[in-house]
Amino acid sequence: MNYYFLNRAVRLILISLLFISLPIYSSDLFSVKNTLKEQVIVLDATLEAINKATLSAQTSGRVSQIYFDTNDYVEQGSVLLEITNKEQGALLAVAEAEVLRSQALYNESRLTYQRYKKLFPKGAISQGQLDQAEAAAKTNKQLIRAAQANLNKAKESLDYTIIKAPYSGVVTERHVEVGETINPGQPLFSGMSLQKLRAVTEIPQRHLEGLRKKPEFIITLNDGSQLFSDKVILFNYADQQSHAFKVRIELPEAQQLLLPGMWVKAQFISGSRQSILIPISAVLSNNELNAVYRDVKGKAVLTQVRLGKKQDGYVEILAGLQDGDLISIDAYKKLMLLESNNE
Repeated sequence: MNYYFLNRAVRLILISLLFISLPIYSSDLFSVKNTLKEQVIVLDATLEAINKATLSAQTSGRVSQIYFDTNDYVEQGSVLLEITNKEQGALLAVAEAEVLRSQALYNESRLTYQRYKKLFPKGAISQGQLDQAEAAAKTNKQLIRAAQANLNKAKESLDYTIIKAPYSGVVTERHVEVGETINPGQPLFSGMSLQKLRAVTEIPQRHLEGLRKKPEFIITLNDGSQLFSDKVILFNYADQQSHAFKVRIELPEAQQLLLPGMWVKAQFISGSRQSILIPISAVLSNNELNAVYRDVKGKAVLTQVRLGKKQDGYVEILAGLQDGDLISIDAYKKLMLLESNNE
């Protein structure tokens, strides 16, 4: 039935161009009104992980074991890689011995100082000997702190030979092989968390002020479901080539499967503007050509229009109609009437 109507729509448009029109009844008319409507801006956005990092070596050695590879899921705290630790173990043993030695020296110097304090009032030792004993005790106490700091450093160096995941996520790249010698600062693993995601997009500078007034987004996923977020970070500088401003939108926890790299739609309100909405039933369409029956002195004249967005049974008119126009509310019903009259 629709193909029947559409094939004859072209004929009717040609007829209208020849100023042929039909009577139209007031009960079938829709009054066009220019109303103030919120301007909804819809942009393409990409999902990305908030937590993503590259783990680098903090000590030197040779890679002895690798437990995960690219695209593997890793739990927080899992061991990713091990480095040979003979050198680090030896340094730890030396540091522990130095702590014990400095502790023994301090204990000895402390006891000497305490003994000298008792002998000094009796005149058995001089003031200089007492001061020397006190200084030795204080110095050896500081040596304990220095030795303890070296011990902590040696323990950390040994811990650096076991690389663990800082958070749960996916390994995106492995940079080393088993048996490879590595040095501090060399990349080992890259990965990202799948738990916290954000949408990233760019907005034209003409909508910058509107977003600042109302920094809220509705994110539409591929399955049609929507997420709301008011955690928006708007960059304070524009891209030098596109002159658009980057926006990061933190997403709430969702039941849907969300992965970095997915495309979504991000929409926000940028002020308001005048808009004309008419029922979709009032539009006669044929391929890319759209028209409505407009009432002109009681006659229905086919008038071409340019359509905008459709929503809730209505469509926005971008051009072709103005405030106060009267149009037929059912274009295909009018088309049937015209066909029956012609036959």
